[in-house]
Amino acid sequence: MQLVPPWLEKLLGTAFFSVCRTHGAAARSECNMYCLDCNTDAFCFYCRSSRHKDHQVIQIRRSSYHDVVRVSEVEHLLNIGGVQTYVINSARVMFLNERPQPKSGKAVSHICEICGRSLLDALRFCSLGCKVVGIKRNGNTSFMLEEISSSTTRMISSSSTRRGDDELREGSQQDIYPPTPPSTSSTRRRKGIPHRAPFGS
Repeated sequence: MQLVPPWLEKLLGTAFFSVCRTHGAAARSECNMYCLDCNTDAFCFYCRSSRHKDHQVIQIRRSSYHDVVRVSEVEHLLNIGGVQTYVINSARVMFLNERPQPKSGKAVSHICEICGRSLLDALRFCSLGCKVVGIKRNGNTSFMLEEISSSTTRMISSSSTRRGDDELREGSQQDIYPPTPPSTSSTRRRKGIPHRAPFGS
């Protein structure tokens, strides 16, 4: 029985965010798209319109210089149970691959079974890549959707509800979207016109 979809490992090994060779002069020329039907290399927004119009395509985004994918784009394709998710600017995402983490010396409640990275919740993996390693090593989980049990579904739902719209609670990072500039509408203004005091005679 196949535990890992054939396109997933290729996706995890793909380099994203290089400049498209065909549309390098265009504004949206970074290669941050991946086609599950073609299962080849990353491509840009314009390549999608011309070559992958009716294909199954997912978009890769970036946070803290690491590649992430929105849960909403893969949850109907993969059993993502056991993988930590985060909320960044109202978008729930998960990391594609393992991220190095310096040892802090602090005791943590939950860690990734593969790389030892600290997790926010009682889950098994920090990324899709670590789940792939876990499947190959232990064979006690799967990416196939039919393997999702009702208990796992309840756990994911409970975890999602509890965190709500919290943002990614880790060190400094780059958000997926640029921050909104602070409003200046509430700045106090001086009232009236200043007048000089009359000179003494």
